[in-house]
Amino acid sequence: MTFAEKLKELRKQSGLSQEKLAEKLGVSRQAVTKWERDTGVPDIDNIMAISKLFDVSMDELFSNERSEKKERDFLYESVTEYDIDEPKIFDIKLGGAKELVFTGYNGEKIRIHLASNTLSNLQSDFKVKIDDVRKRIDVDVNRKNNVTEAIAKKELYIFVEIPTPYIGKIECAINAEQVKIASIECNSIELDTKTQRIFIDDVVGIVEINCNLDMDIVCSSLSGNVEINQISATSKINIPKESDFSSVAKGIGTSITFEEDGKTVEPFDNPESDNIIELNGIKSELVISR
Repeated sequence: MTFAEKLKELRKQSGLSQEKLAEKLGVSRQAVTKWERDTGVPDIDNIMAISKLFDVSMDELFSNERSEKKERDFLYESVTEYDIDEPKIFDIKLGGAKELVFTGYNGEKIRIHLASNTLSNLQSDFKVKIDDVRKRIDVDVNRKNNVTEAIAKKELYIFVEIPTPYIGKIECAINAEQVKIASIECNSIELDTKTQRIFIDDVVGIVEINCNLDMDIVCSSLSGNVEINQISATSKINIPKESDFSSVAKGIGTSITFEEDGKTVEPFDNPESDNIIELNGIKSELVISR
């Protein structure tokens, strides 16, 4: 069940109309309609409000989103696969997309799955190039036939699956409305991105995010480091209440504040923890929320 379907079901179970739900959340009815039609996603503050209103965790709201997105029927699809037989460094450049879903799985192929409901010529409009050079796999998704990045960001979904036994380090560049990373254990994932929303679920290792936009990050589990590199940006990372972590702000003019249930509170990190949330950069702020 997707987030959109869960929201609609929770609303109906509570006997609320779209208007009443919008009133309780302090948003417009049109916003609720967009969320339930899966044509938009709430920002982090509204996700937290929905979670609190219906007494369900954010992890529950989005737990099946990845698989449902992948299983959802698209009118047009293109899949490129390549066999992997040893641990590799993956360098993946994807360009623009509406959404990227990045997962690990127990297999032996890297899979690049392009999907859309409007772009009927995916195989000819997008060229997926995979180069295997020694210990490195380079993946490039290139646009053709006058398809612009603006079109790709509006109409293209990308699903990347990497075989878990062969993951070393991952480097990925993407310009997308939102990015989801799930079910991966590796040394590190470095994400160069322009995105405003990132979901991290069941990831073990270092997740490094390079982005100069204000971001909402939902981290449903924390096992390793989340390192955020920004210039002149203000972002928020939401973590489960039971998370154990230390926090550190590095760079020039950076700061970290803490929030619980939408209110500023004293720091609740543990300086002795092996898990780290780190902010690097210049004149940037990070809110750690639970």
